[in-house]
Amino acid sequence: MLGDVKEIQAAAWFVGSRLDVRALERRHALAVTPLTLRAGERGVAVLFRFGVAVLFQLDPLEQEAFLKGLAPFVDGGFGEPEQEEADLRIDPDASERVDPSGTILLREASLERLQTVAEILAKSAVLSHYEDRVARVFDDVESLARGLQTSAHRAGAHKQLLQEIGNVLVIQAQTVGRVEVTEKPEITWDRPELDRLYERLAIEYELRDRDRALARKLEVISQTAETYHDLLQNRQMLRVEWYIVALIAIEIAIILWDMFAAG
Repeated sequence: MLGDVKEIQAAAWFVGSRLDVRALERRHALAVTPLTLRAGERGVAVLFRFGVAVLFQLDPLEQEAFLKGLAPFVDGGFGEPEQEEADLRIDPDASERVDPSGTILLREASLERLQTVAEILAKSAVLSHYEDRVARVFDDVESLARGLQTSAHRAGAHKQLLQEIGNVLVIQAQTVGRVEVTEKPEITWDRPELDRLYERLAIEYELRDRDRALARKLEVISQTAETYHDLLQNRQMLRVEWYIVALIAIEIAIILWDMFAAG
């Protein structure tokens, strides 16, 4: 695919929540599943609808130009896109794997092999992005819980809690519904050699383990948020009960005052 190139640089960019690949298919595509285009002077770009562009053999200026041209097709663009880089080495006699230095060894730079590598790098970039987001949500929920524990409940906490729950639901929908981290790509279904390559890389990049860990954290956040919401509701109910008691007491006081005044 890339001629006699023996060393290839790859970079996955998670540019936004969605990429309009159908509009981009009108360009001179090398393949459509996933969408693969020529890029730069002698490079290749593999694009995914869940918002990732994986660029092979583009120098920094070419990457910048390509991503800038991609911007009109991106929904929910990120100010600081997550990036995942990898070095590839082509060796016809190699066992296709990741060597101890982190370099991905391939027997050839065929389009199908580059697409398989792109699937791995794209999913890894998405996981990295959401791992960071979930870590921040964890901190926020923990802060809310500490405030409740110390009775330092602040105004707007309930609204913030709803925002955190919304963040969790968005992450679950995007990672499960769009990215399908644990699913094998269509390109590997009828190609045993690509299936083996994908499995080796998926294990090396710990895709399934990271996906499970992310799911567990999301579940903990969701449960914590629900508990916090229930506690806030109970506090509000208790406050209402005290208001009722106070009103009854005032009413009794007024009745007694009227009685004494009449006497």
